[in-house]
Amino acid sequence: MAVSDADMVKAWTQVLTLSKLKPGDIVTVLTTEGVTHPQTLRTAMTAAGLLGATVNRLDLSPVNGEKSLSRDTLAYLGTTPLTGNRAAIAALKASDLVLDLMTLLFSPEQHDILQGGGKILLAVEPPEILLRMVPTEADRQRVKASAALLEGANTMRITSEAGTDLTCPLGEFPVVKEYGFVDEPGRWDHWPSGFALTWPNEGGTEGRIVVDKGDILLPMKSYVNERIVMEVRGGYVRSITGGMDADLLNDYMESFNDPEAYAMSHIGWGMQDRARWSTLGLYDRESTIGMDARAFAGNFLFSLGPNNEVGGSRTTACHMDIPLRRCTVTVDGKEVVVAGKVVEEAMAVS
Repeated sequence: MAVSDADMVKAWTQVLTLSKLKPGDIVTVLTTEGVTHPQTLRTAMTAAGLLGATVNRLDLSPVNGEKSLSRDTLAYLGTTPLTGNRAAIAALKASDLVLDLMTLLFSPEQHDILQGGGKILLAVEPPEILLRMVPTEADRQRVKASAALLEGANTMRITSEAGTDLTCPLGEFPVVKEYGFVDEPGRWDHWPSGFALTWPNEGGTEGRIVVDKGDILLPMKSYVNERIVMEVRGGYVRSITGGMDADLLNDYMESFNDPEAYAMSHIGWGMQDRARWSTLGLYDRESTIGMDARAFAGNFLFSLGPNNEVGGSRTTACHMDIPLRRCTVTVDGKEVVVAGKVVEEAMAVS
């Protein structure tokens, strides 16, 4: 259902206030043709202006259209519209807050901006999804509780009745908290979100992942119709077997011609009660990037692809996010998700 500009301005005002925007701050809204939603853009600029910020818009041309198999902004992670664009990078580094309505993920330019103390908030979902999952302080507290369970942990194990049994050693990479706003210098976040994640130690993940019927593949933005079995050894998926869904996944990943596409990337679980597993079936594939699927409470979300986002050495243009339902997740032997349900007591005592 469509939403009003008034409601979107209120939503942006809440997000920017939580992000500690002050009168006189410089906000740059990063946009690109064919990607940025016009209502999200105009209401963001209005809300930032009403809060006393100096607001600029930086509009860049899209790239990688001839390489990607999809229009989804997360389907090909190579170069970005900022690559080699010194003038644009200088403008963003001079900003107190960058509102990314383009998708600037997994790029050295993003790291450069953040290392300089700038803040980046990504927001590319349709307005009605943004409005339903406007972040709150309570979201931050829930995500922090999840993150506390991962910080200093040694092992995450994931099991399911479908047959998943995966062991991930931890500790080599930091824990990332995504709760939907940027309240600290040098922070990146994504509205909407609501999950904690980390990366397993390089080359250490072992076991089997079973993507069950009804689980989700992203960026395909499709529900799986037949089980997909992934065998993981030495931190890489070594085989993907099953029916037609496995064939389609194999074909997509093979198109990148990159062995790093099969490496284990981030792992974690969702904590967002307003995100729903079922919403993906209500949207046209090109109208959403699937954040409901990534964030719904009690999922196990794992990824294949790069780890350079947290200081690792691996880069690849391929990035698969796969949210699983009905998994049990333990951290150092402590159950944090049981059969797809968050163990609230585990969060409360962390």
